[in-house]
Amino acid sequence: MSKGPRGGDRPANARPALRREETLLPPGPKLPRVVQTAAFLIDPVRWVSACRRRYGDDAVTFSTLFDPRFVIVFEPDLIKLLFRGPPDQLRAGEANAVLGPILGENSVLLADGDEHLRQRKLMLPPFHGQRMRAYEGVIEEATDRVIDGWPAGEPFELLPSMQALTLEVIIRAVFGVEEEDRRGDLARLLRDMLQPVAHRLGILVMALSGGRRGMSRAQRRLAERRALVDEAIYAEIARRREAPDLDEREDILSMLLGARDEQGRPMSDAELRDELVTLLVAGHETTATGLAWTFELVLRHPDVRRRLEEDGEGEYLDAVVKEALRARPVISGIGRKVRGRPFELGRWTVPPGIEINPSIAGVHRRADRYPSPESFRPERFLGDESPDGFSWIPFGGGTRRCLGASFALFEMKTVVSRVLERTSLEPVGRPDTGVRRGITFVPRNGVRVRQTSERLRSRKVASMPATSRTASPR
Repeated sequence: MSKGPRGGDRPANARPALRREETLLPPGPKLPRVVQTAAFLIDPVRWVSACRRRYGDDAVTFSTLFDPRFVIVFEPDLIKLLFRGPPDQLRAGEANAVLGPILGENSVLLADGDEHLRQRKLMLPPFHGQRMRAYEGVIEEATDRVIDGWPAGEPFELLPSMQALTLEVIIRAVFGVEEEDRRGDLARLLRDMLQPVAHRLGILVMALSGGRRGMSRAQRRLAERRALVDEAIYAEIARRREAPDLDEREDILSMLLGARDEQGRPMSDAELRDELVTLLVAGHETTATGLAWTFELVLRHPDVRRRLEEDGEGEYLDAVVKEALRARPVISGIGRKVRGRPFELGRWTVPPGIEINPSIAGVHRRADRYPSPESFRPERFLGDESPDGFSWIPFGGGTRRCLGASFALFEMKTVVSRVLERTSLEPVGRPDTGVRRGITFVPRNGVRVRQTSERLRSRKVASMPATSRTASPR
């Protein structure tokens, strides 16, 4: 016999007592960290789903090379506790630190506590509902531009078009740049900056380097391209400060230049740069991917498309976009780092230093919240039974809900309506599947479509002079 921790006898074959903090975390796989890391990189959806079935439907603890222990949550009631928890204890900015090399240390996504609230208040006014209407023409113009470039009767991928569209919209909305050459230069610089991390391993490289630049060729390339983006953005800030019509402009940069916090302080150029890049990054790739998935789903459900064409501007369009974001969430999860004291997460107690990640995809696939979750049913979002803000979380929630959520939804609805009005697309090949690219899940094949000849003929006729349409040579 051996002595127990308090001096009592303990059987020789007894297991050593676990540390208290280990007994309070949800169960999870015991595989080596390198194996779990590979599973997240190769097939995260299947890996997380398998662990959820085996270890628990509410929460599972994982371990990887870039995070020795973290908890993924699938239960909306637990997510409610997290979203309503104290922001000084649950730090979303710290959980987003891996994005620092791109966004900058002043980004609202990386801030916590009072500083986050200060930045959020400064940035909210440009996203007021009435102000968004000012961008409707910009969105329609950008949509028309990509439609006019689509081939006639030949298969093509929608995702690149949606990326070009949303990048133009966000640059015009954020910077108010109307000159096509300047807008094109800024778009090219931004794409070049994001390219080194726009693949499966890119975010892992950043995570393993702790967000430090210069540790690898990829990190050095990112730093060089960021410097070029910064040069262009600071030039736009300086140019705008000198604009005689600054107070009359409606672009976000102009409004942020006039913003003041409660102490009457304006944003510094460095703060402006980081917030502008945050808006550009967050409002570009995610919205483009959401649009591509929406068209993939709508085009493969003719009944949904027919109803959309009959009610293209109403509640049903809103329901379609929300259901698409439920069925194909662009971001798989969001994070909160526990600090200061343990956090009571239902029956679990999560110690400081552990990150808690609500699983957007996992919550959206719960059969108890979404009957037949694999079905595409926009009707879920009509009437009084619409999902609550803890069961539908494509934009996060609580005080950290995405600032641009309303803008993204408005943009998606405007684009979907315009494309269905002007074109008749049909899907090509089998339904698209998702693949991880950076922090987003994108359609593996880019959503391949084709414009049908019927709508092409009608568009051609509509564009002809009236005299030509009425004269029918025999």
